[in-house]
Amino acid sequence: MEQQAQVQKKKSPIRLIILIVVLLVAGYFIFGKIRFALTHETTDDAQVEGQITPVLPRVSGYIKTLYIRDYDSVKAGQLVAEMDDADLLLQLKEMEANLAQSKIDIVNAKATLNNALVSLKVNKGNIDLSELRLKKAQQDLDRDKNLFAAEAITKKQLDNTQYNYETALQEYQNSHKDYNAADSRLAVLSASVEKAEASIAVQQAKIDQQKLKLTYTKIFAPQSGKIGKRNVSEGQYVQEGTPLFSIVDNSTYWVVANFKENQLQHLYRGKKVEIDIDAYPNLKITGTVANLSDATGAKFALLPPDNSSGNFVKVTQRVPVKINFDNIDQIKNLLRAGLSVYVVANNK
Repeated sequence: MEQQAQVQKKKSPIRLIILIVVLLVAGYFIFGKIRFALTHETTDDAQVEGQITPVLPRVSGYIKTLYIRDYDSVKAGQLVAEMDDADLLLQLKEMEANLAQSKIDIVNAKATLNNALVSLKVNKGNIDLSELRLKKAQQDLDRDKNLFAAEAITKKQLDNTQYNYETALQEYQNSHKDYNAADSRLAVLSASVEKAEASIAVQQAKIDQQKLKLTYTKIFAPQSGKIGKRNVSEGQYVQEGTPLFSIVDNSTYWVVANFKENQLQHLYRGKKVEIDIDAYPNLKITGTVANLSDATGAKFALLPPDNSSGNFVKVTQRVPVKINFDNIDQIKNLLRAGLSVYVVANNK
């Protein structure tokens, strides 16, 4: 028994030393964590962002050919898809035929207008002629009235002269009516010519628009980058504005980090930060704060919170902070939009 007690006494200092060392190491690490937390602002609510542009057709129709596959690299202006243009070409031919018919119609309308102008001149001449006849008939009537009063002519001769005067008067009035009718018809024919010309302009505009639509059947890449997953296949009918796929600009990336509102006092434009990407834990990356949002992330939500109604519960808000990579050219081939990152900024 005494020997066992002596052995325990000999072992007790070792255990104590181990415990003290463990406590010292744990204290050191805890102190380091506390010190780091007090001197740095961090967030894991951050991800890599990039320019993603959807490719949309500007006309409806069937996909004739797709020149790209999933995740292919493309250049700006490269032909990536083509739509069937058979229906549009038939519509264009019909429009051009209608335009040709309208041009023939306007030729006929102008010819009819010219005939009306000639008829108007003839009517004007008839007015002048009937006016001369009326003057002569008036003179004959006045003379025969004097002769009849002097009993130089008979009553029948005076009646004939009176009849000739009334006939000339009626012809004069009729010629004026014909002239007015021809003049009013001239206005109608002029309006018809203007309407035909306007119709030609409208049809020409439709033809130009149809030709523009035909150019839309060829779809070109709006920017350089990599294709995402295709949403359509050849032979599929798509509506105007339906997303076919997206192109990710693989030359420009940045980070959007959502810091808490009580962390913003040490963040400003131009501040250097450290960036750890979850996909590459051993990669040391630095960045620079490009800008801070003027509104919290909640304000950009579809239904932003309204604290003026209901019970209020204070929630710490987060503010998006845009961060540019310092060595983007060296790491852009490793980056992917949407990757999770961890951002560290010191309080100095």
